[in-house]
Amino acid sequence: MDLHVVIGFGPAGAATARFLAGQGHSVRVVTRSGGRAEPGIEHVPLDAAAAGRLTEAARGAAAIHQCASPPYHRWTRDWPALAASVNQAAEATGAVLVMLGNLYGYGPVGGELTEDLPLAATGPKGRVRAELWERARALHEAGRIKAVEVRASDFFGPGVTDGGHLASRVVPRLLDGKPVSVLGDPDAPHSWTYLPDVARTMAQAAVLEEAWGRAWHVPTAPALSVREMTGKLAAQARVEPVPVRRLPPAVMRALSVVSPLLRELREIRYQFDRPFVVDSTAYREAFAAAATPLDEQVEATVDWWRARLAGN
Repeated sequence: MDLHVVIGFGPAGAATARFLAGQGHSVRVVTRSGGRAEPGIEHVPLDAAAAGRLTEAARGAAAIHQCASPPYHRWTRDWPALAASVNQAAEATGAVLVMLGNLYGYGPVGGELTEDLPLAATGPKGRVRAELWERARALHEAGRIKAVEVRASDFFGPGVTDGGHLASRVVPRLLDGKPVSVLGDPDAPHSWTYLPDVARTMAQAAVLEEAWGRAWHVPTAPALSVREMTGKLAAQARVEPVPVRRLPPAVMRALSVVSPLLRELREIRYQFDRPFVVDSTAYREAFAAAATPLDEQVEATVDWWRARLAGN
């Protein structure tokens, strides 16, 4: 089997690395701090923005899976050097570059999100994400690298903790019977991409040559509101439904004073104030892929959180 390099070991990077290792591939994970080896997974401590060192770490790899992301409030400062280093490593080694992207680059859209929409975001984080793909695509079209971007909506599922809108701010509270406070309209339809489906799509895109050169949406279940998803999680956990409340704007402003994350979320509040629905038809039809059934997603998520909270 092949060597795959995974940059970053957050929820998506870890899930991708473990999926690839489960398929029998050798996996080399690149992070600043390194990590504990797992079966089939080697950890290499290095700064992925150091192009020469990253290139050496990627020698012989069939694919580079770019799952790393700078701290949210440092995107505009740190992304350019990281992206340039990853592109250089892909060009020097010939490895397929599989970029994990999100939906910020589209900006506010009046309807469902499809891959053929222009990357028209005007906010700084949206522009950064758009420019990352535009540069990689230009290099691909010039024949210098082989690149594909896999775009996901908000992550949900086992392994998603502090960064997820259906994670640490929701599941532990409903298991304790406590109200849940959320950003935006709790009844607006919203797409939630299941983390194992992200990992599977990252692995598939690396070997599907007909997928290269463009962006794809990860197969994602039909959109449901935060209130509906919280109800499904509660039903699976066999607990009473809990109140789901919108975080008052005044509280949001007050918390933003001390939380860099909440300050940065103001740019993408539109994703929670109104319907935010992803169309993943293109990938599903092109590669006969489907999202994991929603009931399975919910069951696995509740089981994972219960084990985590029990210390297992």
